[in-house]
Amino acid sequence: DLATALNERGQVRYLRVEFAAACQPGFEVPYYNRGLVRYRLGDFDEAMKDFRKVLELNPQFEDAALSLKQAILDKEAKQKRGY
Repeated sequence: DLATALNERGQVRYLRVEFAAACQPGFEVPYYNRGLVRYRLGDFDEAMKDFRKVLELNPQFEDAALSLKQAILDKEAKQKRGY
C-alpha cells in the first residue's frame, strides 16, 4: 500500500543519509523514524517535534510517547551537565 511504499522510500533515504527528504507529511511512521535519528544525533528539540507530530497524527502510538518522554529527560540531563 501507499504508506508502506512511502515508509520504505524513507528508509532508503535514511540509509543514504538524506534525512531531510526521508519524511512524507501525513504518515506517522516516517516522522517517528526521523525522530529516532534526530534523537540519536543528540538533536533532542527536533526529535521532540517529530515525536509530537507522530502523536498528533496517531495519539495511540505508544513508542512515540515513550520516545518523547525519554528525549525530554535526556535534554534535561544534558542541560544539567552544562552541554
